[in-house]
Amino acid sequence: MEPTVLERARAGDERAFGELTDPYRRELLVHCYRMLGSLTDAEDTLQETLFAAWRGLPEFEQRSSLRTWLYRIATNRCLNVLRSARRRPPEPVPPFRPPEPTRRDSITWLQPAPDDVLAGVADPAAGPEADHQARATVELTFVAALQRLPPLHTATVVLRDVLDFPTAQVADLLDSTPTVVKGTLQRARATLHREHGSIDVTRPGSATEQALAQRFAAAYLAGDVDGVVALLTDDSWLTMPPAPHEYHGPDAIAAFLHASFGYRGTRRAHLTATSANTQPAFASYLDDQEEPSASPAGLIVLTCAGERIAAITRFHLDTLYARFGMPDRLPVPAENGR
Repeated sequence: MEPTVLERARAGDERAFGELTDPYRRELLVHCYRMLGSLTDAEDTLQETLFAAWRGLPEFEQRSSLRTWLYRIATNRCLNVLRSARRRPPEPVPPFRPPEPTRRDSITWLQPAPDDVLAGVADPAAGPEADHQARATVELTFVAALQRLPPLHTATVVLRDVLDFPTAQVADLLDSTPTVVKGTLQRARATLHREHGSIDVTRPGSATEQALAQRFAAAYLAGDVDGVVALLTDDSWLTMPPAPHEYHGPDAIAAFLHASFGYRGTRRAHLTATSANTQPAFASYLDDQEEPSASPAGLIVLTCAGERIAAITRFHLDTLYARFGMPDRLPVPAENGR
């Protein structure tokens, strides 16, 4: 008899191992991203997971499905990262003096994820409501809220509420008991509700969301602080990972925008539309003072709630641009450059 794919993989056949694990790569990457909040960390952890699975495959006893076994490995690797101290990127130095923030956040490693990375997170056959719920689990505010939970709480709520593993199976994956899982889940849900539950996120791709994004872009490009503030909810936030500065409410956000637009001066801003975490996003550029081109000035992600913007997240990492297919410099015609 021909050996099975599992038998060939256990014997060291890398192609057979790929046949076994390739169907789960995308969902495991998204799982790691939800838990870690950083696409860079998620990609690294996925590679560690697959390497551990390759080495551990001879001991895989098939008491669970291969998918469940892989989730066990990935979850434990994520927990190791969450508990480590290596997740503190250096704080960037702003090119201007920002106003005093409302608070300083410790979740400085947060990164956006391009929609093509998250493709397939929703089952198209499950219907529009299930699709909306699935997309909500990768929206930036939800991923950020997960980062504020203790590591074990994060793992529990992702495995149980997002991935829908049964309680007994979650307990097995975490080497715990159903009673402990239920208690942990209750506390995690309460914290998530405080951090995220008040935001009723607008459906991705809706006409309302598109109109909000267009109005934001017009006001931002014009340096119109009042125009941006008019689009905000009363409870809105502006954050700037990896900088810890956070501004809460229209007045605090307006103070920051005045400083930011003032630094821009007469230089022209440019926005290139994209999408991150199923939300509207823009790669921003600012005219170069020496040549007819524009340099990256931050990747902006909008969280829309109803007919207003509930959060503006501005990422100050130029390395993100390539992930979104954006150029590291934007050519600008000389006559329009300044």
